[in-house]
Amino acid sequence: MKQMQGLDATFVAIDTPNTPAHIGSIAIYDPSTAPGGFVRFKDILKFIRNRLRKSVIMRQKMVKVPFGLDHPYWVQDSNFDLENHVGHVALPKPGDWRQLCILSARIFSRPLDLTRPPWEITVIEGLDNIKDVPRGSYAMLTKVHHSAIDGVSGMDMMQALHTLDADISEPDEPDRWKPEADPSQLGLFARAYLRGLKQPITQIRALRHTLPGIARVSRGLIKRDFDFTEIAKTPKTRFNVMVSPHRIFNACTFKFSDIKRIRDLAEDSKINDVMLSIVGGGVRNYLLAKNDLPATSLTAMAPISVRSKSEKNTMGNQVSAMFVPLGSHIENAVERLQYVTKETRQAKQFTEALGARQMSEMSKLSSTLAMNLGVKISGRLKLADKIKPMVNTVVTNVPGPPVEIYSSGAKLVGLYGQFCLMDGIGVGHVIQSYMNDITLSFTACRNVIPDPELYNECMQKSFDAHLKAAEKITEKSANKSADK
Repeated sequence: MKQMQGLDATFVAIDTPNTPAHIGSIAIYDPSTAPGGFVRFKDILKFIRNRLRKSVIMRQKMVKVPFGLDHPYWVQDSNFDLENHVGHVALPKPGDWRQLCILSARIFSRPLDLTRPPWEITVIEGLDNIKDVPRGSYAMLTKVHHSAIDGVSGMDMMQALHTLDADISEPDEPDRWKPEADPSQLGLFARAYLRGLKQPITQIRALRHTLPGIARVSRGLIKRDFDFTEIAKTPKTRFNVMVSPHRIFNACTFKFSDIKRIRDLAEDSKINDVMLSIVGGGVRNYLLAKNDLPATSLTAMAPISVRSKSEKNTMGNQVSAMFVPLGSHIENAVERLQYVTKETRQAKQFTEALGARQMSEMSKLSSTLAMNLGVKISGRLKLADKIKPMVNTVVTNVPGPPVEIYSSGAKLVGLYGQFCLMDGIGVGHVIQSYMNDITLSFTACRNVIPDPELYNECMQKSFDAHLKAAEKITEKSANKSADK
């Protein structure tokens, strides 16, 4: 039995029927590479069952403390049954991308059963009319509660369920997993009472870890090394309201080589800067179409992993965050990327000064009871509809495998991320790379973005504008070389 840390418990606290706190992915597989050229549902079940030993998170469930007095605990589930976690459906004909998006959003909107290990996989067949996807392919939609994983540890789970070739043999290592009996509620109550007495000491220790970073930031502010003018102007938008239980999903796919070409538009820009600028342009296009574009830039929260190598394949969240203006007030793609690159560099300097690991320690300063009470009060008063937001959206970058991988012998041919929403943040974006492609996926409240196809077109239009600008630079360079 192991107790959750502060940030993990936060995701349990904010989990409501309207804002289920799970993240996930849609992975598409070509079964022609599997033995016999096809994969049956029972083959998938067997493959997953044989590889459960490679993941520490898949057979652990959370046990909540009575009255929410303390952080929940992780316990090895003595009643674990794989078939409670893996389902099977099929798209009706014609089996196109729009149908997959609609079904995926519907499945993703349903809360997980938190009395079991908090993950589900839904196998989706019938993907016979999706561009660039081989006929006979199937998808696996994975949902995992955010209290159990972050983006990086989610990749550890992906590694557990994949191989580097079409081999489907059982792993050589023994399965040393042992179930645990559920702890008594009375015992958990007693523990919570004792921990409550120690809470001030815990908070002082957590605060002590953050003080050096706060001192560095204070010196930076005095020297004017940091400028929060743009973030202070973060506007209220249609994205920043109370969210409904209904979700939409869609995604664009770009070539990694094109994203690298776009980097040349701004000195020292990174892949993440390019994707943030594309999102900024896409958001601008969408809000312009709605006659609702603010005069100031929207701000995104970008999670940063602070997970060390020694923490690989461990549960929970080891993340901090930086806050970056998206340049949505800038029409020109080149100028926007240069702006975002400059703002991202400053945000990184601030994060380094404060200390990314120390920022994550701040989650320990609030008690579980206070978090639970705060979520209830915020929801009851509908504060997200009334207050000015700190951020307008989330853009998270999850590096994927740079080589081909397989599951049940089937080759992975497409990978898209899904993100949890919360009141006040009605749309989230996931950047996911795999092989030579990079995908920009978004999950949103249906009330916030009722027209996902239009939003997707706006993102594609933004990418096209960036690529066109990069091509012009390449053309000018070629002409100069020819003149010489």
